[in-house]
Amino acid sequence: MISLREWQTARPDEGSLLAEQSLAGLPSGRRLAEELSKTGRMEVLELARGLELRATSFVGRISLGDISVTVHPKITGGPLLSLFRYAYGLRNLDLYGPVDFGSSSWSFQDLLVHQLAAEAGELLDRGLHRDYERVEDDLASPRGRVDFTRYLQTIQRVRVRLPCAHHPRTEDTLLNRVLLAGIHFAADLAADGELKGHMRRLSKRLGEAVSEQWLDASLIAEAWRSVDRRTVVYEPALTLIELLLDGQGVALDEQGSRMRLKGFLFDMNRFFQALLSRFLRENLRGVEVHDERRLTGIFRYRPGENPLGRRDPTLRPDFVLMRGAETVSVLDAKYRDLWEQPLPREMLYQLALYALGRTGERASSILYPTVEAAAREQTIVIQEPVRGTERARVTLRPVNLLRLDQLLRAGPAAQPQRAELAGNLAGC
Repeated sequence: MISLREWQTARPDEGSLLAEQSLAGLPSGRRLAEELSKTGRMEVLELARGLELRATSFVGRISLGDISVTVHPKITGGPLLSLFRYAYGLRNLDLYGPVDFGSSSWSFQDLLVHQLAAEAGELLDRGLHRDYERVEDDLASPRGRVDFTRYLQTIQRVRVRLPCAHHPRTEDTLLNRVLLAGIHFAADLAADGELKGHMRRLSKRLGEAVSEQWLDASLIAEAWRSVDRRTVVYEPALTLIELLLDGQGVALDEQGSRMRLKGFLFDMNRFFQALLSRFLRENLRGVEVHDERRLTGIFRYRPGENPLGRRDPTLRPDFVLMRGAETVSVLDAKYRDLWEQPLPREMLYQLALYALGRTGERASSILYPTVEAAAREQTIVIQEPVRGTERARVTLRPVNLLRLDQLLRAGPAAQPQRAELAGNLAGC
């Protein structure tokens, strides 16, 4: 069992569990390691003295042969759960049983599974949504509409039943089938034994009235399309099921067919971007927040020198803040503590292009998470190399997650402080 924090490295030092470890005799483990490294979920290096693991922004648990690797997020416990619920619009439901968030055996997916258990329990307690379903059957006591076409086809035979089309109300609806499939999936994914048992009891309770169905992305997409004002209470559960399915991921086996990875890794970049998007939208006044808005006009093919007829490359920052037609700020959310960790050059180059591509004030900002109260803004100036004149600037702006959690928990009384924080983060 190897335990890491996000962006931490575990080396095969003498006495380490990774020393003398190898994936040479584990083809599936090696394929998984290559997939993890290729997709940026985790870098797995096979060295002469053992394995080296480098965590990124992905947290959760993965198995590499006999080695189980758990990557923990920067914040845990109540603050993480509170911010996660806020970012994804989940309800503040009581979790099932006590959760030891600080335990090294606990993994991030258990947080999602716990919340799904609470959402599913709430739906079961209030009563599952029922809908009318068309059923064609031969009935001794006719109900609904008699199907005379079918009746005329069988009139020559002596019958005591009439073919009818009726619409009984049933709990075996698409949303409930997705809920049941999600609970089954979450039970297999849970690392905590008690939680796994609780999810199986929920699935047994739900399965009394709902048929089983295989869970995949297309089924979830179909369920989202079926949500209306009567079934909006299912949205939190669908969100959690979708996050769990996406977090397990897929890879290609030797035959080229798709398979699910053995484990779960969730990209905290997604969470951080969703958290900031909602916070800025709710607390900025007079400013429109555009998620992943295209910045056009920065790159273009020279006329006559684009033989393949390709489209001009475009940039897509996480947030573009506008006041009318004026661009106020260009922001990018990066889930990497740049107060503790160095700034990767790829991030600097990306933000430099955002800044240089603007008209007027040439500036852009990185919003990054931290728990350090001492963290302050840092500014990098982009200079003209010969004369040293300032061309643009990139600001590294910390978001204290513990402070943000406190302000969100404080309710209406802290609205002025939340508005002030949103303005500081936006740089306006």
